[in-house]
Amino acid sequence: MKYLFVHQNFPGQFLHLLRHLHAQGGNEIVFVSETGHGAMPGVRRVGYRMPPAVPIGGPPPVGEIARATERASHVARAARALRDLGFTPDIIIGHHGWGELLDLGDVYPDVPMLGYFEFFYHPSGLDVGFDPEFPFSPTSAPMVRLRNTLNLQALALPGWGHSPTRFQRDTYPPWARERITLLREGVDLTRCRPDPRVMGRPFTLGDIHISPDEKLVTYVARDLEPYRGFHVFMRALPHILAGRPDARVIVVGGDGVSYGTPPAHGCWREHMLGELGTWIDPARVHFAGRLPYDLFRALLQRSDAHVYLTYPFVVSWSLREAMACGCAIVGSDTPPVTEFLRDGKTGRLVPFLEPRRIAQGVLELLEDHRLARRLRANVRAQAVRTLDMGDYMTRYMTLVARLTGREIRARDTGRDMG
Repeated sequence: MKYLFVHQNFPGQFLHLLRHLHAQGGNEIVFVSETGHGAMPGVRRVGYRMPPAVPIGGPPPVGEIARATERASHVARAARALRDLGFTPDIIIGHHGWGELLDLGDVYPDVPMLGYFEFFYHPSGLDVGFDPEFPFSPTSAPMVRLRNTLNLQALALPGWGHSPTRFQRDTYPPWARERITLLREGVDLTRCRPDPRVMGRPFTLGDIHISPDEKLVTYVARDLEPYRGFHVFMRALPHILAGRPDARVIVVGGDGVSYGTPPAHGCWREHMLGELGTWIDPARVHFAGRLPYDLFRALLQRSDAHVYLTYPFVVSWSLREAMACGCAIVGSDTPPVTEFLRDGKTGRLVPFLEPRRIAQGVLELLEDHRLARRLRANVRAQAVRTLDMGDYMTRYMTLVARLTGREIRARDTGRDMG
């Protein structure tokens, strides 16, 4: 089959699918993305270059919509060049979040499209107004609704959609869910798996050295910011450090902002260190920045208690990977997390906004070895049941086959991935 993928950040959510399609053999794969770095075997990249953004009058969502319209035009231009060279895909697969797919139906009107629907914004009840530390003015509700302009345009297109979690799919209006398949993303359970041997030997991450008799608390986010509970996690640390003098903490994440807004000055890491001062011992709390994937996996395998917090928003891939690695997880009692974890069964759920309760959850796992072992075994078993990459690829290819009308062959499923 011929596949056309579109995502402004190569390879986006499609890394595992691209690897699977290449491993099948016989597929022609073209990926349109904004000009940048990165390559994969069997994937031909076609880049487009966005000019510098031009300030536009009006509220921020207006600028986002204008930028998305510009992206759609660039992607359509690249697709027309591909079409003129004789490339017509059997299916177009992409992400609706940046508007890139909006004009492709004009270039390939008869080609089915499968779009990734990530999140539908609401002025109340989800992420907006969830954290009282960052109050939301009701007069801003129209601006939140305006951010759904791209979502609504995408839903007006012919084609089909998918979402990775029930929570994310159900943020969309009921009338839209009928065209959005729940397609749970998988994890490479062979690479992400428990390794009990690491607990009995020294662990080194750069210049950070953890001895076997020390307890390791881990926290991971793409960027250290309130949407992922970084501020409340930091406020929990003094209680954790006081409760377990043998505890060390490794925090993974960048100093940017993926969601929400930055602090008035500097980054959130600097802001929270300034707030907490000497309560945070730099000899015991280490900020590792962003890590290569193998080091990230090794860190999860060594973790004695892993903390994952999030607003009612898009769940991180790191939660799935922590489950697959058999981490003893302290998670926020928020809908994205409760879809994956059950309190006392596969993790310990705590109130997002209460640092002391977060600390209590961590200390409980560090002190109750029997509970920690049970949660580790259960969460790994849950990952094997629900996050298997082969099953994910099978379901993905079944959906592709339905949309294209192409018959599935045995080698088109994920069962041959090992």
